[in-house]
Amino acid sequence: MAGIDRRGFLRAAGITGAVLGSGLLSAAPSFARGTRPQLAYSAGTTLQAAAQPEAGEGYRRLTAGPGWPQVVRTDLVVGRTDRVDRRVPVVAFTQFTDLHVVDAQSPARFEYVHPLAGGAFRPQETLTALGAAHLVRRVNSLPGAPVTGRPIDFVITTGDSTDNHELAELDWYFGVLNGGRVAPNTGDPNAYEGVQDSGDPLYWHPDGGVADRYRELGYPVLPGLLGDALRPFDSPGLRMPWYAVFGNHDNSVVGTVPDQLIPGLADWYTGSRKIIGRDEREKREIVALMEGRSQQRTASVMDTRTGLIRTVTPDERRRPFDTEEFIRAHRDPANTGPGPVGHGFSSDHDEPYYTFRIAPGVTGISLDSTNTAGFAEGSLGLAQFRWLEKVLTAGSSEYYDELGRKQRQSVTDELFLLFSHHTSGTMTALLPDFRRPGEIRKSGASVVRLLKRFPNVLAWVNGHTHRNTITPHHADDPACGFWEINTASHVDFPQLARIIELVDNEDGTLSLFTTLVEADSPYQADYDDRSPAALAALYRELSFNNPHTDLAQLGELGDRNTELLVPGRMPTR
Repeated sequence: MAGIDRRGFLRAAGITGAVLGSGLLSAAPSFARGTRPQLAYSAGTTLQAAAQPEAGEGYRRLTAGPGWPQVVRTDLVVGRTDRVDRRVPVVAFTQFTDLHVVDAQSPARFEYVHPLAGGAFRPQETLTALGAAHLVRRVNSLPGAPVTGRPIDFVITTGDSTDNHELAELDWYFGVLNGGRVAPNTGDPNAYEGVQDSGDPLYWHPDGGVADRYRELGYPVLPGLLGDALRPFDSPGLRMPWYAVFGNHDNSVVGTVPDQLIPGLADWYTGSRKIIGRDEREKREIVALMEGRSQQRTASVMDTRTGLIRTVTPDERRRPFDTEEFIRAHRDPANTGPGPVGHGFSSDHDEPYYTFRIAPGVTGISLDSTNTAGFAEGSLGLAQFRWLEKVLTAGSSEYYDELGRKQRQSVTDELFLLFSHHTSGTMTALLPDFRRPGEIRKSGASVVRLLKRFPNVLAWVNGHTHRNTITPHHADDPACGFWEINTASHVDFPQLARIIELVDNEDGTLSLFTTLVEADSPYQADYDDRSPAALAALYRELSFNNPHTDLAQLGELGDRNTELLVPGRMPTR
């Protein structure tokens, strides 16, 4: 990537000179003083190795770099130093987030605004489904969770599984997670019909022949790549149950523009007119609308009949789905795969939020943080907020009411892990949701205040930002503090998933171990090799070299592989 040298990469990765001199980049994890390293294994995780660029400038290939250490975080509570000898594994699961399975040829996209909004076009986007399948391969290949060795109990994908809420993307997503033959192509079955062979220098043309802006950055010429990327491939499917969470890209146009603002939406998606360019004024207006800054908030700048048009093959499989269709598709027996039926969306609850059993004494709560009038940002509707409060109250023998008074009741305690797409800081969209136009919306700050009333809340796991960030939320009562665990996407570099292990330290504390993993693909492959593994390697390489890549999305070392201590005990059963 132009302008980012090795020193810049290490700085963005949180690797300072002091760390380099301390030996912390060895594969062995670093524990707090008084404890000793003890892992079931590290192979196949970023404890052992993580992608890093080769030396140089401009476009760079990747290689295996040192693993990231395990950082013990005692922000909420300090555990006993001998806890390693008493740890009892409770559950282990893997979080996928922001897979962004993309129909890169869809007419309903805004690639031409990518100089102003980087996520509008990615040079690697024809390979999203294949890349996700190799993330599945990685999770399947692990002998268990790295700290405890416990088998992975389940996978949960925390939203933005599709990029543009298309039925075709939804079908590929099910194929990737459940297993089977996946054909990531729409329109003409024998030809690519997107922006990457359009002749417009705004986009990378892997076949060459165009002096595009990516060629200036050193991007390679890879003849035939577009056809190879659309070739059907086989996904092994997950070998463990998986659950689903709804994201903003699963319910609006490229995750930003409300469907209701675009007249003739379905015809645009399924039709033959693909806009590949507009003038600069129109681009700025569209980005303002996408970011919720438009003064008009109308579809006047969304006229799909103007601009530089490419005629493509119409395809009904591109029709956008809505929330109800998303839920029905997960309940369809044909999409059950390794289970459970509905992947969390049970037949007796029609809302896009639910609870599920994680382990004896531990309940998972999946939230719908999307707001169809919120552009990219989210919030909770009042009904869901009250439902959440009711669930937490029912599983808490002690808690604080909304006036701060401590309450006690005779109930069986449950510990809670929450899952959503949005983070607390990105739940700021308080306009009424088009799905519930008269309902009050609650912000992320309101949700945090609610969670701090319940000592049985351990963590809130989410995505959306495409960045690794782990935040402690302190409460007036230290017993009510909890962790917010935000994980980077699998569409943008560093392309990660996160294993989370819950253990009981049997000393009045619990530990959440977080370990990041990369897809099961080589860091580098020969450009003439077009096997699925080589294409998955190219997917990661292109994501690193994307000129819009922000290496700060790696997070600091304390946002990656960690032990997060939290006050609490496993409920007595």
